Amino acid sequence: MALPRFLAAVAASVVLATGPALADEIGDIRTQFQQGDLAGALERADRYLAAHPENAQARFLKSLILADQGKPEDAIAVLDALSDDYPELPEPYNNLAVIHAAQGRYALALAMLEKALLAHPGHAIAHENLGDIHARLAAAAYEKAAALDDRNTTAKIKVAQMRALLEKQALDPAPAPFLENPPPAR
Repeated sequence: MALPRFLAAVAASVVLATGPALADEIGDIRTQFQQGDLAGALERADRYLAAHPENAQARFLKSLILADQGKPEDAIAVLDALSDDYPELPEPYNNLAVIHAAQGRYALALAMLEKALLAHPGHAIAHENLGDIHARLAAAAYEKAAALDDRNTTAKIKVAQMRALLEKQALDPAPAPFLENPPPAR
């Protein structure tokens, strides 16, 4: 679960046409975030959200900042509220799954990925993350089988194979801070 991959996703994000002033301010917060000024970016995001509380882009960016600050529960609260307000967006659900999975809460991660895919069946990152969660659950099942029967060589082989796979694997957050399917402006 590589939450630091948020920064890579941020670098690859695209700017949506949300109006030049709004995009500039959010872009400035994103830049501050990318440069590692998490406290400053969070303060600026909070100021922006005080004036524009419904802005999904800024709220999503705030969740990324909080996650990078090591405040997963605060990030979850922001993403939960965002998904309640904009259930048609897959990105908040996907990022909720990433955070839950990083904390070993795989059942919650699966539920969030299912919601992401209901919202957007073609969301490739959510599909990939779903596969990653299933791989982690499979590894746990093989480990349990090997532990229960020390003579089970096929389970031991599968454990080794899954560990090798999982070492290379990391869940991807949604590209950020700009949502792929922004809600209509309010």
